[in-house]
Amino acid sequence: MDFTLIPEVEDFRQRIRAFVADHVLPLESDPASFDGHENITEDLLQSMRAKARAEGLWALSMPRDRGGQGLDTVGMAACYEEMARSIFGPVIFNAAAPDDGNMVVLNKIGTEAQKDRWLQPIIDGHMRSSIVMTEPHPGAGSDPAGMMQTTAILDDGKWTIKGHKWFITGAEAAQHFILVARTSTDPRKGLTAFMFDRDQPGWEITRRIPIMGPEEHGGHCEMKFYDLEIPDENRLMDIGDGLKVVQIRLGTARLTHCMRWLGMAKRALEIAGDYVSEREAFGEKLIERESIQMKLGQAAMAIHTGRLLVMNAAWKIDQGDFARKEVSMAKVAVADTLHLAVDTAIQLCGAKGYSKDTLLEWMYRYARQARLVDGASEVHEMVLARFFGQEGLDFWQWG
Repeated sequence: MDFTLIPEVEDFRQRIRAFVADHVLPLESDPASFDGHENITEDLLQSMRAKARAEGLWALSMPRDRGGQGLDTVGMAACYEEMARSIFGPVIFNAAAPDDGNMVVLNKIGTEAQKDRWLQPIIDGHMRSSIVMTEPHPGAGSDPAGMMQTTAILDDGKWTIKGHKWFITGAEAAQHFILVARTSTDPRKGLTAFMFDRDQPGWEITRRIPIMGPEEHGGHCEMKFYDLEIPDENRLMDIGDGLKVVQIRLGTARLTHCMRWLGMAKRALEIAGDYVSEREAFGEKLIERESIQMKLGQAAMAIHTGRLLVMNAAWKIDQGDFARKEVSMAKVAVADTLHLAVDTAIQLCGAKGYSKDTLLEWMYRYARQARLVDGASEVHEMVLARFFGQEGLDFWQWG
């Protein structure tokens, strides 16, 4: 088991670390860098994206012949963690959700014509994207195969979509959408995935849902479909393969969330570490107190544990495995770790941590969603229990 990064990946990692330190972290201290939804302003984002592209740090997960850097999942894990030391980092490098997950799945399963039409503009940064799956009760959530209500009916080479979706990340800013709808009552092959463009008629965004935390560009939206028509050529994979499309996308997307969360968790401890190294109380620096050291040590250990889980899952994906068990373990553990790290940092920084004088309160609100997005922790724990029931002692096999 060799955890040494290959020279190419280590070079990317170091250059990303330097880029974040030199160009991105300084932006966070200027209130003018933030838009009304607490993300980087659009004009500043575009200028920083141009710098990242010029330095060859753009779209790391995409093939070189399409303008990316061609890294595998292990390489992504090392580099995405570095990007996410800044809250602005991932979107600057074109490695933020939902675009990153959508690019990965379209690159894996799209036809060449579909890649040219739907994928390339996202890679180039000319358009943003979204995946349209989650529905209000009694519709699809953690059980899309059994609960999907939105329907797609084929007639004369076109699919007519009717339904209701919500909490669709990035929808307000997206131009290209992946849509999942029911095409039959088959319990395993009843869903199909499609692409559609923002300018097509027959649907609308009814609201941008207010949320507790800071938002991705485009927010989290509620959408209604009345008679959206999608040509059959814009179907992804075969009829009935919608759940397969979702599984291919979410496996890597869940793991890239973890990669980014680890970067944010490390940054939270950096902020706390700097503070307790300077702050004095009762005649000594806070960092000299055993109680402070224990809190920092526990959080640091949790981050390292999460990194090992992420790297193990990334390695399995690169071997051609879905790594469902490994991704679920990483998703649960790293979501908890992010909350632990930020909560610890706030506690150690005291009132300053609770204020807006640091980014910790931003991170704290953001961190709470980690145990919900891409499958609540409880759902992943159910997945792990099923694996344990099937595999017994082999649940912990090597390789």
